[in-house]
Amino acid sequence: MDAVRLIRECRSALAASQQVPGIMSEAWQAQALAQAVGGRLAVTGPPELRGDALGLSEVSGRGCGTLDARPPGGGEIRAARLSRVADIREALTGLGTLLGEVGIALVAVACSADADLYYWQCIESIDAADESRDRVLEMLRRLATREQGLVAPDPLAGPP
Repeated sequence: MDAVRLIRECRSALAASQQVPGIMSEAWQAQALAQAVGGRLAVTGPPELRGDALGLSEVSGRGCGTLDARPPGGGEIRAARLSRVADIREALTGLGTLLGEVGIALVAVACSADADLYYWQCIESIDAADESRDRVLEMLRRLATREQGLVAPDPLAGPP
C-alpha cells in the first residue's frame, strides 16, 4: 500500500482515539510507519535523502521502543502494509503532519492526571517524534533544493 494512504489512515485513527491506551497505540503505529517510510527511502529514495531517511528510520525505531503500547491484541501493524512511496513530497508532508499530531497527543497524555504510568514513555516518545519530524523537514528542504536545480543529480544513480 502507498505511504500516503497509510499516513492518512494513521492520522484518522489517532484523531479518533479518545482513551490513553488507544492514543499510545496510535503513537506507536505512527512511529512504526515513520520507521518504515524512512527505511524505504534510505534504500530506494533519491541519493540526497538517503542519509536523513536512514536517520528517520533509526529515530522512529527508538520512538517505537519507548512506547509500551503495541497494537491491541496483537492487531495489525499498519507499517507492514507499506509497499511503496509513490509521491515522496506528499508522503513526507503528511508524515511531518502526523508526527506533529503524535507529539501533541502525547503531551496531552503526559499531562493527564490518570496517566502517571505513561509519563516518561510519553516524554521520550515526544522527543523521538520531534526528532523524526526534524528529519522529515530536512528531507523536504533537500527535495525543494533538488527541484530548484541547486543540487546536481548523481550521475551514478541513473534516471530519477
